[in-house]
Amino acid sequence: MNPDKEVEFDFPPVIRFYKSGRVERLSELFVDVPAGFDSETEVSSKDVIINPSTGVSARIYLPNILQSTKLPIIVYCHGGAFVEGSAFDSFNHSFMNRLSAQANAIAVSVEYRLAPENPIPIPYDDSFEVLNWVVSHAQGGPEPWLVNNGDFNNVFLVGFSAGANIVHNIALRDVHFKGLVVMHPCFLASERLPSEPTDPKLRDGIERLWSYICPGTSGVDDPAINPLAEGAPDLKGLNCERVMVCSDEGELKVRGDVYYEHLVKCGWGENVEFVESQGEQHGFFLEKPDCEKAQEMMSRLVAFIKRA
Repeated sequence: MNPDKEVEFDFPPVIRFYKSGRVERLSELFVDVPAGFDSETEVSSKDVIINPSTGVSARIYLPNILQSTKLPIIVYCHGGAFVEGSAFDSFNHSFMNRLSAQANAIAVSVEYRLAPENPIPIPYDDSFEVLNWVVSHAQGGPEPWLVNNGDFNNVFLVGFSAGANIVHNIALRDVHFKGLVVMHPCFLASERLPSEPTDPKLRDGIERLWSYICPGTSGVDDPAINPLAEGAPDLKGLNCERVMVCSDEGELKVRGDVYYEHLVKCGWGENVEFVESQGEQHGFFLEKPDCEKAQEMMSRLVAFIKRA
């Protein structure tokens, strides 16, 4: 049989791996859209290359500024199971326009390289490089939107799903910032809790996908995917001042809830917030931005960023 046509792992509607090493992305949802001025939110955006040798880039958003004070800076990592999605796709572009406008903040949406072609820790390293590039502008730099308008004492890391996993992991590295927002995080664990919703086929697919994303992993209790695993860094070591955890009703819900509970137990106290969107599924706020729960989640996120 032709190994280029023989399927090794099939995880619809996300990705398919062939024995030859060929990768086929199955989703048709992620359509890139150009940067520019968004008339609905009055936010401008443009794309910048961060590292020409790797192609790591970002889309920067600047709201219509009507004040002289400096603006908070949001560094955002998109979801997509580490293997799909983009800072430039229509879902994330629309979300960032709305977030930048409502929070009156500069937003930097990270275009990290996708697995499995670029396995863990490459998405972490790419995102950390963008964060470092952003904060380096406190001393001046090539991007005038950041230099002229950014408040480098108010930098926030925000991530959804795989992006939430990414921002958690880079928050343990040596760059201090104001706040961390972990939305519907892609965390796993071998332990099954009584309250954990379990679709065996879906869970098996997610766990097998992780083995392709992170070759040589110790499994779903690898600290990269299970922040509470034995040997994982202490959550007291997150290099920020406050944390927000957003929860949904999807397959990964319980791991995010346990992450929040552990933050409370290890001393974050009033500096950690929890937003639960009951009855809504993973990533609903991207697909249904005008629904009540999405607006509630956005309001809480904006308040978290604007809080002094």
